[in-house]
Amino acid sequence: MSSPYVALRGVSVYYETVRAIVDVSIAAEAGEIIALIGANGAGKTTTLRALTGLARIVSGEIWFHGRRIDGLAVDRIVGLGIAMVPEGRRIFPFMSVRDNLLMGAFRRRDRRRIVEDLERIFVRFPRLKERLRQQAGTLSDEPSLGLAPQLVREIARAIRAINRDEGVTVILVEQNSRMALQLSSRAYVLETGRVALDGRSSDLINNDDVRRLYLGG
Repeated sequence: MSSPYVALRGVSVYYETVRAIVDVSIAAEAGEIIALIGANGAGKTTTLRALTGLARIVSGEIWFHGRRIDGLAVDRIVGLGIAMVPEGRRIFPFMSVRDNLLMGAFRRRDRRRIVEDLERIFVRFPRLKERLRQQAGTLSDEPSLGLAPQLVREIARAIRAINRDEGVTVILVEQNSRMALQLSSRAYVLETGRVALDGRSSDLINNDDVRRLYLGG
């Protein structure tokens, strides 16, 4: 059996003396969407920060495309094609939407392809083109936070289309657990920094405990 495309194996992260995640193991195959669900403070964001090098791990290993990457500098991890879309408006709030998008290509030198990629983004997210000059700090947080149900559905379709059409592997952290489970093929439930449950999303969405704790009954 081949190794997963991306994998965290027994990863632990502490912030000073505070345990954030302990012995977390997750894996995603190439082109797969997996979901991380759990309550606030369960360790979902820390797991992504560990993967992207933004949080130093104290134990465990992180692998990407057959290569161990824990310990690499953040810019080298980005150069491998790993990126995090964070919550909490962690963008350049006083810069325009256009300039924020271009910052995503700061390592690239292929200007013609950058223009082509921008046009493809505008096709996928036409509202961004409408708001190119708008300050980015006025935009929303997590994929579905504070949005009308119709826009949530549009974003869900966009995530699925990016995954399907461009082959992007997605690790989805989303407060809307039902949406995350519907989009993903597999999911991990984090509780107090540990993986409490994992399996096929179609099974977890019907799990009594998951339904009671994360899906509203």
